[in-house]
Amino acid sequence: MPYDEFFEKVRNASLLVLDDLGTQTGTPWAKEKLDQLLTHRFNSKLPTVIVTILPVDQLDERLRTRLTDSDLCQLHVIEEEQPSSEYSWGPEFAAQKNMTFANFDWRRVNLPAEQRENLEGVFRLAFDFAKSPEGWLVFQGVNGCGKTHLAAAIVNYRYQSGQPALFMVVPEFLDHLRYTFSPESKVSYDQLFESVKKAPLLVLDDFGEQSTTPWAQEKLYQVINYRYNALLPTVITIVSSLDEIEDRIGSRLIDNKLSTFYNITAPDFRGDLHSSRRRPPPRGRKAR
Repeated sequence: MPYDEFFEKVRNASLLVLDDLGTQTGTPWAKEKLDQLLTHRFNSKLPTVIVTILPVDQLDERLRTRLTDSDLCQLHVIEEEQPSSEYSWGPEFAAQKNMTFANFDWRRVNLPAEQRENLEGVFRLAFDFAKSPEGWLVFQGVNGCGKTHLAAAIVNYRYQSGQPALFMVVPEFLDHLRYTFSPESKVSYDQLFESVKKAPLLVLDDFGEQSTTPWAQEKLYQVINYRYNALLPTVITIVSSLDEIEDRIGSRLIDNKLSTFYNITAPDFRGDLHSSRRRPPPRGRKAR
């Protein structure tokens, strides 16, 4: 169908539902098309249902003024359900608690186009997974490339939907397991291990950064193998090369029948901050 014909069909639909408003690309062309669409339907008073994952006050001003017009629009805020205490952020995850899809910057303008496209691709992949977790996602990339942010954003999306999920940093998980053998531990080994192994959705962050003792390898293999056989949704982030991961685990991470492996090519985002500090001022302005 030609572009003009398709656009007119959408713009004049007798009832239009726009889902996930706020996650679209932010190019000037995309913004202009969306504004034309909504302006036409607003002025024509055509029935429209809009679902946004962002609060209305965080949307573009032109969109916000239309969606908050009380003469035409009804705004309904669905209160977030709180996840059960068994699956929620602990105090040690204050940073991850604030990592969402809304504040993930895949547009990093200082990067080459190929790396920006790579970041947009993994953003879309993670967002689609968050809406309906199936199979495994494995994110590989250097520290600071965004893989932990996206993994945490998936968990936050599930929490906002009132669904259970569990985020574990692998080295800390192994430390917690070891601590359960201490008389001071309030959690038994079996209780902790089973809760991780059988979590409805599990994130294993920094996989491969743990110690490589036989005990640690065996515990991780037991978790991975159980979830692999049970087809439980799992997200894994790794810095290491797959060559550095034990074969019986690595083979499961790249099994394309279950797992989607994505190599994030972007460098550490902290380099962006360094570059911006060193960037010379525009011509015609004096550095302050």
